[in-house]
Amino acid sequence: MHTASTTVPMHFIHSLFQGIPATTTQRKHFLAQANIPSFLLDAPHGRVTAEQFAQLYRLLASEYDDETPGFFSRPLRGGTLKFLCLSLLDAPNLQVALHRFSQYFRLLLDDVGYQMVINDNEAIMCFLERAPLPSNRILAHELMLKLVHGIASWLTTEKIPPRKISCAYPQPQHSHEYLYLYPCEVVFEQPCTAIHFDRKLLKKPIRQTKQNLGDFLRKAPADWIYVSFGERLLAHRVRDYLSDLDRIGAVTQQVAEAFHMSVRTLSRHLATEGTSFQAIKDEVRRDFAIQQLTGSSVLLSVLAGQLGFEDLASFNRAFRKWTGSTPGSYRRGLQRPLSKI
Repeated sequence: MHTASTTVPMHFIHSLFQGIPATTTQRKHFLAQANIPSFLLDAPHGRVTAEQFAQLYRLLASEYDDETPGFFSRPLRGGTLKFLCLSLLDAPNLQVALHRFSQYFRLLLDDVGYQMVINDNEAIMCFLERAPLPSNRILAHELMLKLVHGIASWLTTEKIPPRKISCAYPQPQHSHEYLYLYPCEVVFEQPCTAIHFDRKLLKKPIRQTKQNLGDFLRKAPADWIYVSFGERLLAHRVRDYLSDLDRIGAVTQQVAEAFHMSVRTLSRHLATEGTSFQAIKDEVRRDFAIQQLTGSSVLLSVLAGQLGFEDLASFNRAFRKWTGSTPGSYRRGLQRPLSKI
């Protein structure tokens, strides 16, 4: 069984580079180390896998000794995330852990911080911007909110389902990507960026141990950027179903029957979530194609057949529509030799 890896748009790569003083040559070198074709820097619709993004993130964090590369006015030196997690592991419950989380960043940073607000039926973790940020502020807000959400889910060993996400910025052009970032309502131009969830979850005990921390840190930030919430949104459940290579070519009728609903009901629910069956199917095929072009030597004609295309020409047209380049040019970009900085 093969599954499609989630991909992210090059927008996130460009935003990540904004905070560091790297030349174009240095950027291309970092991309090559992360197995990302450098031509994607000039591809408006280019995409990379979440693993490639995470690898690039780790490379930059190591190179500049800053676990939030250029996000803030002072760097978070290597080991910051490790010691943060260690300080949370002996907390009796999630509420105490999140309080410590907030206090930890109060000690480290002046321009941003976290605040926990608890009302009658929900808890809110707010990411506060106290001074203008030196790099791409939207990426900083996105990743720092995903950080607290990812750590909370890891600590309790279960997914923390958000009720709502508030964003302290206007709706960005890439907001359609939020369907796979946040499985809930997202509102923009709010007083602060925040995640809202049921306050009862604050009583959840901390179940993680120090023995599991190393694996969590090695995978960061991939494990907390994209978290599957298939039980929350139908779009995620459809994506999970199609991500099995044996079902990647399924038609709407097959998927509707698998979920015990009519095609009309399936389509209506997906429309309510802001997507469609064909859009999800294309996303799955696009992401699987990028994953295979990145991590395997499978023939393009074979890959086209695996994805349900009649011939290579049809696959080429679809991939160009999805990413702005052909699968052949994407793979050739990966094969270019490393250049020295």
